Amino acid sequence: MSFFIQLLETTDANRCELEGLQKIQDMLNGKMTREEYKTFLIDLYHIVWHFCPIMAAAASRCPDEFVEVRYHLYHNIDEEKGHEKMVLNDLEVFGVDAAAVKASQPSYAVQTLIAYNYYASERIHPCCVVGMLYALELISSVYSGQLATSISLGLDMPLPQGFSFLDSHSAMDLDHVAELRELLQTIEDPSIQDIIINAIKVNFYLFIGFLES
Repeated sequence: MSFFIQLLETTDANRCELEGLQKIQDMLNGKMTREEYKTFLIDLYHIVWHFCPIMAAAASRCPDEFVEVRYHLYHNIDEEKGHEKMVLNDLEVFGVDAAAVKASQPSYAVQTLIAYNYYASERIHPCCVVGMLYALELISSVYSGQLATSISLGLDMPLPQGFSFLDSHSAMDLDHVAELRELLQTIEDPSIQDIIINAIKVNFYLFIGFLES
């Protein structure tokens, strides 16, 4: 069995748990209010802002044994940099000032999600970042397009204004998941595979906490 298939089988229950959340079901069925969506985007801004720095921290610690992981991170950083501005632009449509968002304190769940990924990449193993990439990009590729459409319909607002981040990341992160699948095939050490699977499970657990907060 390939590592990617093993990973899918081992972590799909975590994705299903996420999908079963009442918050996700409300979002998918257009039942999210303007205030709830703004709060969601403000927390999302902090996650997106830290995405590239976490990858950079991991890349700086990748030994040559995992040079493919390092190069994958370089590529992702180049593609993802500045995407937090998209979230700010979406919030501006709802009258939320960018300076206030930047100065805001994310929820405890989001602080924990961010802190774990820095810690794991720097103190456990840099390949832990692959777990973050897989969990967050899978969530985005599977749900973000549906969420953009459903929330916009529920709020009676046409796409894409106010929903550009979610709307654009569905296809983009689907490509990233395909690239990640190729990368995972290069990781053969069972101990590192276990570390990545654990990181995926932790990221799902913490992302669920973010949505439930």
